Amino acid sequence: MSNGSIEPNSPISATQLWRPVQVIVMSAVCLVVGIAVGYLLSGSAPAVSAPAPSAQTAAAPAGMPGAAGSQPMPSLDDLKRMADKKAEPLLAQLKTDPNNAETLNHLGILYKSAHQFKEAEGYFQKSLQADPKNADVRTDLASCMYFTGDADGAIAQLQKALTYDPKHSGALMNLGIIEYKSKNDVKAAVAAWEKLLKTNPDFDQKALVEHMIEQAQHAKDNPGSLGITKG
Repeated sequence: MSNGSIEPNSPISATQLWRPVQVIVMSAVCLVVGIAVGYLLSGSAPAVSAPAPSAQTAAAPAGMPGAAGSQPMPSLDDLKRMADKKAEPLLAQLKTDPNNAETLNHLGILYKSAHQFKEAEGYFQKSLQADPKNADVRTDLASCMYFTGDADGAIAQLQKALTYDPKHSGALMNLGIIEYKSKNDVKAAVAAWEKLLKTNPDFDQKALVEHMIEQAQHAKDNPGSLGITKG
């Protein structure tokens, strides 16, 4: 399996989909003692830390106005319009092949990158109907579910992704983040991150994960200092 990467002969490139390695930006997830994890890993791309979009604005994908300097960032409505325009050739392909898992996944990636998480979620779900064992797509679906408020659903999708690919770095990283952030479950979070490091010894964010584990364990041992109920 290609771990979700987009092949050169795909109908639309990774750059056109606003998903090069340095682009995917999700949400600031503050763990403990000032450490900020500004991402949830996507299914196939390493993560980048950045502020979360507000209700009015969203972080601009690379190559778009507002991605650097003092230019104003596009609003979520702006990103939606851009995504709709980018989606047109993919939607045209679906007219002749409506159950194409790859095309549906590309649409999900497109709308996720534009912070249109609910719409992205729908495309990822349709992609999984055709290719249910794709751990990359389940990982992306899970992050969309998390950002639309369904942490339990996100955890369930990540756990299912790991039944197909037990070493999936994105699923393990995100599972730890969501268990910690949404459930205050330090034990589950640390277990996911420790498995991530054990099964992916060359993981490029290894130092960060080690620090997250250390800080989470400190929070568990000192729950009162961080407002966490020890369980």
